Amino acid sequence: MTGGFAGVDNRLVVHEDGGWSVRSRSGSTRTGRMGAAELAELRAALQDPAYARVPDRPEGTPVHDGFEYSVTYDDRLVVAGDRDRPAALQRVFDALPEGGPPTSP
Repeated sequence: MTGGFAGVDNRLVVHEDGGWSVRSRSGSTRTGRMGAAELAELRAALQDPAYARVPDRPEGTPVHDGFEYSVTYDDRLVVAGDRDRPAALQRVFDALPEGGPPTSP
């Protein structure tokens, strides 16, 4: 996830076993582990046929000083902006650890 007025550049990685890490532009790192139910919810969101229909790139005009989100799963990259959150993509964001994409610097 990148963007915003403060130049945020954060990376959230969720591993197959539910372990996750967030690394910020400043170099700080947080880690954790998703529970089995949380991980199952994230997998279900990513494997939902509706998510397969989410466009790979934003179709609208970008939000100035907005965020750009990149989700990679199963060799597919989806890029979205603040305005480009179809329900299936929002479901993925809602299932991510710590309440979704990390937006603080």
